[in-house]
Amino acid sequence: MKKRIIAFVLAATMVAGMTGCGSKSSDSASQGAAGAATSTDLNVMIETGVESLDPQQATDGTSFEVIADYTDGLMQMDADGNPINAIAESYEISEDGCTYTFKLRDDANWSNGKPVTAADFVFAWQRAVDPEVASEYAYMLSDIGQIVNAEEIIAGEKDKSELGVKAVDDKTLEVQLNVPVSYFLSLMYFPTFYPVNEEFFTECGDTFATSPETTLSNGAFVLDDYEPAATAFHLTKNEDYYDASKVSLTGLDYQVIQDSQTALMSYQSNTLDITLVNGDQVEQVSADPEFNTIGAGYLWYVSPNIKDVKELQNLNIRLALTNAINRENVTSQLNDGSLPTYTAVPRDFSADFSADQDKFGAYCADDATAAAKYWEAGLKELGVDSITLEMKVDDDDAPKKVATVLKSEWEETLPGLTVDIVTEPKKQRVQDLQEGEFELGLTRWGPDYDDPMTYLGMWVTDCANNYGFWSNEEYDSIIAECTTGELCTELDARRERLYDAEQLVMEDAVIFPIYTAANATLVKANVSGIEFHPVALNRVYKNTVKE
Repeated sequence: MKKRIIAFVLAATMVAGMTGCGSKSSDSASQGAAGAATSTDLNVMIETGVESLDPQQATDGTSFEVIADYTDGLMQMDADGNPINAIAESYEISEDGCTYTFKLRDDANWSNGKPVTAADFVFAWQRAVDPEVASEYAYMLSDIGQIVNAEEIIAGEKDKSELGVKAVDDKTLEVQLNVPVSYFLSLMYFPTFYPVNEEFFTECGDTFATSPETTLSNGAFVLDDYEPAATAFHLTKNEDYYDASKVSLTGLDYQVIQDSQTALMSYQSNTLDITLVNGDQVEQVSADPEFNTIGAGYLWYVSPNIKDVKELQNLNIRLALTNAINRENVTSQLNDGSLPTYTAVPRDFSADFSADQDKFGAYCADDATAAAKYWEAGLKELGVDSITLEMKVDDDDAPKKVATVLKSEWEETLPGLTVDIVTEPKKQRVQDLQEGEFELGLTRWGPDYDDPMTYLGMWVTDCANNYGFWSNEEYDSIIAECTTGELCTELDARRERLYDAEQLVMEDAVIFPIYTAANATLVKANVSGIEFHPVALNRVYKNTVKE
């Protein structure tokens, strides 16, 4: 990674003085220096760097968090995760549930002084479904959001201008849906739906969202120190933010620290205000009043490449691998409050959809005896007595630790199995899984919205996040029933039908669920008001106070 550079500091008057991509005010540095004496920056540890600051291109939780630091969508989350007005001052929903009309705030402005308009949302959403942009989250507008013509535009059958979103006037945005979507408002705080100013985007060209000069803020903070792959970067309070009176922090100082011991030492030396701990560290700090375990929402799992790896096309081999995992042992090694998980939808999510963790025990359990029987049957069907598989893993502390445990358990329980661990930067690992350049992949998925479909939608044929390239017509049909069919508004019946879909995924061992993640977290006693969420945006700092 590149070293952090010392960049100019944006101040309140700078944002009004910007006239285009890359322009800046001459007096911003002196104002920033004057404010430093009373700085109440929050020093934040993250395990992985930002992969993209383009809201329609970003795909990872770290990028989403940072984009949300300086960008507001139509809605925000309250402390309980419910959608509340942000750029939208008000909204109306038609009687049939298929038309949303949002009225935008008059006092919402970009950091170049231009007003945030309905056209900014139209431009951004059209980008998201544009096949030339190839956004991995385009399906949030089609399959999930059910916006009119989104699916056809993504497929190249219609022009992006036909998307069911219209700027009625500068401050009125109208959205047309194919069918009612009960969670549509909660999608509005997800970064893929954030606005982009077309004029600014065009001026920046290929450099858009790669530096402070090529980003615009309409949110609580402004990015003022960043370069791609930076190990540290900074945001400062946006004094021109419409809700600036609620923002106490002077800024956010992010530090990318992959080694957990280094992070703990930085926290203890007061260079971090918030950090994660795991493993043996938890024992060291568990009695500290600044320690807490916080549900993170992420499901960690292993994805087998069913399409391209002959051995993993065998169902008995897949069932052997998932049953040979001792999930209790994995989570005890992490020792951070994470919970063993035996379902394709994680625990403690969406009105506790997965409360029954024994529901699929016939296919997924900590059962070495069953695993051995499946293994023996699979080897016989393949006509071999040994198998070597490669597993790709992020080069961060926790996933490397989990991979080591999995390798040990698999090789001990399944005679003749060798597992080779290949560690990669997260961005490369994700790319390899998306392109099928893997055999086993240790990965995670965090919920983008509060509905089981955020997980179950991954296994639809040809979904970009269906890393194992599994395909099942019955499964696709069930998901269609629950999204565009007769069950889309019958919520109780829909929930039961989603269990039927999950059954197919589990009995076919498409996913080897391991654990629902929790974050063992240290937060300084003089810090309050960080909002932790298991859905969409894991941490929100707008209301944070540092005494």
